[in-house]
Amino acid sequence: MSSAWNASEVTPDGAAWLASAGTYPRSTLALWEERPDAPVVLPCGSVFDVVGAPAMFGRRMLDRLWDDGPGSGPVAQFRGRMLLFAAPGTAQRLPALLEWEEWGGRDGREASRTDAVPPLLCHGIGDAVTVPAPSRSTAPTTIAPSAGSTAPTTAPPATEPSAGSTAPATAPPAGSTAAAAVPARSASRWLVAPDTRQPWLPGPEVLLWAAVRAARSAVRISIFPPADQDAKVYDVSRRR
Repeated sequence: MSSAWNASEVTPDGAAWLASAGTYPRSTLALWEERPDAPVVLPCGSVFDVVGAPAMFGRRMLDRLWDDGPGSGPVAQFRGRMLLFAAPGTAQRLPALLEWEEWGGRDGREASRTDAVPPLLCHGIGDAVTVPAPSRSTAPTTIAPSAGSTAPTTAPPATEPSAGSTAPATAPPAGSTAAAAVPARSASRWLVAPDTRQPWLPGPEVLLWAAVRAARSAVRISIFPPADQDAKVYDVSRRR
């Protein structure tokens, strides 16, 4: 039976899946039991990869995946970027597919089909991301930095982030799930939250398909997003 669900919070099974990506999954789950509003840093490459896109373009990709495609895996939003959780290996393969797609369109007869595709940040083996808290924060004055923030596996000296960087000024120590405080306006949230121990994750071909169609549709969409776009409901029963 079909059911519509606006997934804004992680289920216990979804939390277990996220925690399994880390070195100490039981510690992560214990932290979330005590503080369900705490984001954590998790490595990419084994359980999932993450593809980051600018918020508006990422929204178009997400709509293509749900309206015309197979649905999506978990999706979060952070600091003006959309974070699409993808199958391991996607971060390595997707850039090559995008490059091939662009090259294939430059044959003198038509413009590249990826001219309107903005840079996509692909996080895979050797990378880490800060994932949103399992439940919504109560919007305190400051909260921990959320999804989209990349962190190395070892802690570097404290430095100021460069322009456009999503990394916090001070990286958490290796193995730590806590991160430094940042302004509340940087809060992250789940648009499609993990709800199972084995969620379906799109691969590079699916995300390439969504990116190309999002680029093609960009010229037909008003620069002003719909007023209720944050209330979008996705039918998770369609997800593969």
